[in-house]
Amino acid sequence: MHLETKKLSKQFGGLHAVNNVDFSIEKGKINAIIGPNGAGKSTFFNLISGVYKPTSGQVIFNGMDISHLAANKIAELGVARTFQTTNLFEKSTVFDNVVVGHRLRTKSNLFDAVFRTKRIKEEEMKSKEKALEVLEFVELPNSADRLVANISQEEKKRVAFALTLATDPEIIFLDEPTAGINPDETEKLSKLIEKMAERGVTVCLIEHKMQMIMELAEKIMVLNYGEKIAEGTPDEINNNDEVIKAYLGGTASA
Repeated sequence: MHLETKKLSKQFGGLHAVNNVDFSIEKGKINAIIGPNGAGKSTFFNLISGVYKPTSGQVIFNGMDISHLAANKIAELGVARTFQTTNLFEKSTVFDNVVVGHRLRTKSNLFDAVFRTKRIKEEEMKSKEKALEVLEFVELPNSADRLVANISQEEKKRVAFALTLATDPEIIFLDEPTAGINPDETEKLSKLIEKMAERGVTVCLIEHKMQMIMELAEKIMVLNYGEKIAEGTPDEINNNDEVIKAYLGGTASA
């Protein structure tokens, strides 16, 4: 397995936000996590990406236990994520936002910066080349010089994708990537997510748009009140009585 969780749990006081969740993500596939509001989906992502440390259990990536590594170390290993709210520098250009991503892969230090060494010049060039490459990939090559504050919400989503791709990830976690955009834009971003998987990047997403998930994902896990209640193909999930009950009869709060 590319990435898996073993009995992963997170408690906040008496609240079990994630409770003993076992989940495996296969390399090169599009995986999805669904569930009612308050089900623990974003907390689960935060545990994998190092934002939170688990109360118990493990996150295993390429055979390594990464459960207690710092978020930046996890990112360096090839795990990237986006957030529900797009975290971009609004007063900077699209290009400058994306350049930041590849700096995760650079080795320059303060000495290099002060003395403008050959290494820092080469790494700056590589970061710029990478930024142009991923902007082309997300179909925003003509927006490089625009301020992020002046582009549409859908374009900001693409910039966030580009930023994660600039880190050269093996796996990307997308937290509600199509929130706040219309159906036509959702369809376009779905195609971009498929393109990412075709490029060899493993994808795992949280999403509330069920039609999109059923068409896009190859494997789905369902959380409710922090617990896994189902896992399987879209057809298996669609016909699972416990899933139907959670969505139609559940009372999970936001």
